[in-house]
Amino acid sequence: MFKKILPKEYSFFDFFEKVINIDVMMCYEFMRFTTQKTNFEDYVRKIKEYELEADKVTLECTEALHKTFITPFERTDILTLTKRLDDIADNLNAAAQCILLYDIQELRTDIFDFAEILNLSTNELVTAVKGLRDLKHNDSVKKSCMKIHELENRADEVHRMAIVKLFKEGNALEIVKWKEVFARLERAVDRCEDLANVIERIVVDNA
Repeated sequence: MFKKILPKEYSFFDFFEKVINIDVMMCYEFMRFTTQKTNFEDYVRKIKEYELEADKVTLECTEALHKTFITPFERTDILTLTKRLDDIADNLNAAAQCILLYDIQELRTDIFDFAEILNLSTNELVTAVKGLRDLKHNDSVKKSCMKIHELENRADEVHRMAIVKLFKEGNALEIVKWKEVFARLERAVDRCEDLANVIERIVVDNA
Protein backbone atom coordinates (compact mmCIF):
# COMPACT_ATOMS: atom_id res chain seq x y z
CA MET A 1 0.00 0.00 0.00
CA PHE A 2 2.82 2.38 0.96
CA LYS A 3 4.61 1.76 -2.35
CA LYS A 4 1.49 2.62 -4.33
CA ILE A 5 1.31 6.18 -3.02
CA LEU A 6 4.99 6.97 -3.58
CA PRO A 7 5.97 8.79 -6.79
CA LYS A 8 7.74 6.73 -9.43
CA GLU A 9 11.14 7.77 -10.79
CA TYR A 10 10.87 8.34 -14.55
CA SER A 11 14.39 9.59 -15.29
CA PHE A 12 15.24 6.09 -16.57
CA PHE A 13 13.55 6.98 -19.85
CA ASP A 14 16.09 9.78 -20.29
CA PHE A 15 18.93 7.30 -19.79
CA PHE A 16 17.43 4.83 -22.30
CA GLU A 17 16.98 7.54 -24.91
CA LYS A 18 20.49 8.90 -24.41
CA VAL A 19 22.07 5.49 -25.03
CA ILE A 20 19.94 4.57 -28.04
CA ASN A 21 20.76 7.95 -29.57
CA ILE A 22 24.45 7.21 -29.04
CA ASP A 23 23.92 3.81 -30.69
CA VAL A 24 22.30 5.51 -33.67
CA MET A 25 25.22 7.91 -34.05
CA MET A 26 27.67 5.00 -33.79
CA CYS A 27 25.83 3.08 -36.50
CA TYR A 28 25.81 6.13 -38.74
CA GLU A 29 29.54 6.57 -38.19
CA PHE A 30 30.13 2.88 -38.84
CA MET A 31 28.11 3.08 -42.06
CA ARG A 32 30.31 5.97 -43.21
CA PHE A 33 33.31 3.88 -42.20
CA THR A 34 32.26 1.01 -44.51
CA THR A 35 32.33 3.31 -47.55
CA GLN A 36 35.92 4.39 -46.97
CA LYS A 37 39.05 3.09 -48.64
CA THR A 38 41.51 4.71 -46.23
CA ASN A 39 41.70 6.63 -42.93
CA PHE A 40 40.04 3.84 -40.96
CA GLU A 41 41.71 5.14 -37.80
CA ASP A 42 39.65 8.34 -37.70
CA TYR A 43 36.36 6.44 -37.82
CA VAL A 44 37.44 3.80 -35.33
CA ARG A 45 38.51 6.53 -32.89
CA LYS A 46 35.15 8.29 -33.22
CA ILE A 47 33.26 5.03 -32.70
CA LYS A 48 35.32 4.36 -29.57
CA GLU A 49 34.44 7.80 -28.22
CA TYR A 50 30.74 7.03 -28.63
CA GLU A 51 31.20 3.65 -26.93
CA LEU A 52 32.81 5.29 -23.89
CA GLU A 53 29.96 7.78 -23.74
CA ALA A 54 27.44 4.92 -23.79
CA ASP A 55 29.34 3.24 -20.94
CA LYS A 56 29.14 6.44 -18.89
CA VAL A 57 25.38 6.82 -19.32
CA THR A 58 24.86 3.12 -18.60
CA LEU A 59 26.76 3.45 -15.32
CA GLU A 60 24.70 6.50 -14.36
CA CYS A 61 21.50 4.57 -15.05
CA THR A 62 22.63 1.57 -13.01
CA GLU A 63 23.61 3.77 -10.08
CA ALA A 64 20.25 5.56 -10.23
CA LEU A 65 18.46 2.21 -10.17
CA HIS A 66 20.26 1.23 -6.95
CA LYS A 67 19.05 4.45 -5.32
CA THR A 68 15.47 4.36 -6.59
CA PHE A 69 12.67 2.78 -4.58
CA ILE A 70 9.79 2.94 -7.08
CA THR A 71 10.46 2.39 -10.80
CA PRO A 72 8.11 2.81 -13.82
CA PHE A 73 8.29 -0.94 -14.53
CA GLU A 74 10.15 -4.04 -13.31
CA ARG A 75 13.70 -3.43 -12.15
CA THR A 76 14.96 -6.50 -14.00
CA ASP A 77 13.55 -5.08 -17.25
CA ILE A 78 15.30 -1.77 -16.61
CA LEU A 79 18.60 -3.60 -16.04
CA THR A 80 18.15 -5.69 -19.18
CA LEU A 81 17.27 -2.67 -21.31
CA THR A 82 20.28 -0.78 -19.99
CA LYS A 83 22.65 -3.70 -20.59
CA ARG A 84 21.38 -4.52 -24.07
CA LEU A 85 21.52 -0.89 -25.21
CA ASP A 86 25.14 -0.75 -24.10
CA ASP A 87 25.86 -4.14 -25.71
CA ILE A 88 25.02 -2.69 -29.13
CA ALA A 89 27.70 -0.04 -28.64
CA ASP A 90 30.20 -2.56 -27.24
CA ASN A 91 29.87 -4.99 -30.14
CA LEU A 92 29.93 -2.31 -32.80
CA ASN A 93 33.09 -0.85 -31.27
CA ALA A 94 34.63 -4.34 -31.06
CA ALA A 95 33.97 -4.93 -34.78
CA ALA A 96 35.62 -1.63 -35.69
CA GLN A 97 38.58 -2.33 -33.40
CA CYS A 98 39.07 -5.77 -34.98
CA ILE A 99 39.32 -4.22 -38.44
CA LEU A 100 42.06 -1.91 -37.19
CA LEU A 101 43.91 -4.44 -35.03
CA TYR A 102 43.86 -7.13 -37.73
CA ASP A 103 45.25 -4.59 -40.20
CA ILE A 104 42.43 -5.23 -42.67
CA GLN A 105 43.17 -3.10 -45.70
CA GLU A 106 40.06 -3.71 -47.78
CA LEU A 107 36.51 -3.99 -46.49
CA ARG A 108 34.21 -6.70 -47.80
CA THR A 109 30.87 -5.73 -49.31
CA ASP A 110 29.03 -7.81 -46.69
CA ILE A 111 30.07 -5.36 -44.01
CA PHE A 112 28.00 -2.63 -45.64
CA ASP A 113 24.94 -4.88 -45.48
CA PHE A 114 25.48 -5.32 -41.74
CA ALA A 115 25.98 -1.58 -41.29
CA GLU A 116 22.73 -0.84 -43.12
CA ILE A 117 20.79 -3.36 -41.01
CA LEU A 118 22.20 -1.93 -37.78
CA ASN A 119 21.40 1.59 -38.90
CA LEU A 120 17.79 0.64 -39.64
CA SER A 121 17.44 -1.42 -36.45
CA THR A 122 18.69 1.28 -34.10
CA ASN A 123 16.46 3.87 -35.73
CA GLU A 124 13.48 1.59 -35.13
CA LEU A 125 14.65 1.22 -31.53
CA VAL A 126 14.50 5.00 -31.11
CA THR A 127 10.76 4.81 -31.76
CA ALA A 128 10.32 1.76 -29.53
CA VAL A 129 12.33 3.18 -26.63
CA LYS A 130 10.58 6.56 -26.76
CA GLY A 131 7.26 4.72 -26.80
CA LEU A 132 7.97 3.32 -23.34
CA ARG A 133 6.98 6.70 -21.90
CA ASP A 134 3.36 6.17 -22.94
CA LEU A 135 2.46 2.48 -23.03
CA LYS A 136 -1.25 3.21 -23.54
CA HIS A 137 -0.49 4.26 -27.12
CA ASN A 138 1.84 1.48 -28.20
CA ASP A 139 0.99 0.82 -31.87
CA SER A 140 4.18 2.50 -33.10
CA VAL A 141 6.20 0.50 -30.53
CA LYS A 142 4.76 -2.78 -31.76
CA LYS A 143 5.42 -1.89 -35.41
CA SER A 144 9.02 -0.95 -34.71
CA CYS A 145 9.62 -4.17 -32.77
CA MET A 146 8.18 -6.19 -35.63
CA LYS A 147 10.52 -4.46 -38.10
CA ILE A 148 13.49 -5.19 -35.83
CA HIS A 149 12.62 -8.90 -35.86
CA GLU A 150 12.50 -8.80 -39.67
CA LEU A 151 15.87 -7.05 -39.83
CA GLU A 152 17.42 -9.64 -37.51
CA ASN A 153 16.25 -12.40 -39.87
CA ARG A 154 17.82 -10.50 -42.73
CA ALA A 155 21.08 -10.20 -40.76
CA ASP A 156 21.14 -13.96 -40.20
CA GLU A 157 21.03 -14.49 -43.96
CA VAL A 158 23.72 -11.85 -44.58
CA HIS A 159 25.94 -13.54 -42.00
CA ARG A 160 25.38 -16.99 -43.46
CA MET A 161 26.21 -15.88 -47.01
CA ALA A 162 29.25 -13.90 -45.82
CA ILE A 163 30.70 -16.99 -44.14
CA VAL A 164 29.96 -19.15 -47.18
CA LYS A 165 31.87 -16.72 -49.42
CA LEU A 166 34.77 -16.58 -46.97
CA PHE A 167 35.24 -20.35 -46.97
CA LYS A 168 34.91 -20.57 -50.74
CA GLU A 169 37.84 -18.17 -51.08
CA GLY A 170 39.87 -20.48 -48.83
CA ASN A 171 42.25 -17.93 -47.31
CA ALA A 172 42.66 -19.20 -43.74
CA LEU A 173 43.97 -15.93 -42.30
CA GLU A 174 41.17 -13.88 -43.85
CA ILE A 175 38.62 -16.40 -42.57
CA VAL A 176 39.87 -15.97 -38.99
CA LYS A 177 39.87 -12.17 -39.21
CA TRP A 178 36.49 -11.73 -40.84
CA LYS A 179 34.69 -14.39 -38.83
CA GLU A 180 35.39 -12.33 -35.70
CA VAL A 181 34.25 -9.08 -37.33
CA PHE A 182 31.04 -10.65 -38.64
CA ALA A 183 30.36 -12.35 -35.30
CA ARG A 184 30.57 -9.02 -33.49
CA LEU A 185 28.23 -7.36 -35.98
CA GLU A 186 25.75 -10.21 -35.73
CA ARG A 187 25.79 -9.91 -31.94
CA ALA A 188 25.02 -6.20 -32.24
CA VAL A 189 21.97 -7.02 -34.36
CA ASP A 190 20.97 -9.78 -31.92
CA ARG A 191 21.07 -7.25 -29.07
CA CYS A 192 18.65 -5.07 -31.07
CA GLU A 193 16.23 -8.00 -31.25
CA ASP A 194 16.76 -8.75 -27.54
CA LEU A 195 15.71 -5.18 -26.83
CA ALA A 196 12.63 -5.58 -29.01
CA ASN A 197 11.70 -8.70 -27.03
CA VAL A 198 12.07 -6.91 -23.69
CA ILE A 199 10.07 -3.90 -24.90
CA GLU A 200 7.30 -6.16 -26.18
CA ARG A 201 7.15 -7.88 -22.81
CA ILE A 202 6.99 -4.54 -21.00
CA VAL A 203 4.11 -3.46 -23.25
CA VAL A 204 2.18 -6.64 -22.44
CA ASP A 205 2.89 -6.47 -18.70
CA ASN A 206 1.82 -2.83 -18.46
CA ALA A 207 -1.12 -2.86 -20.87
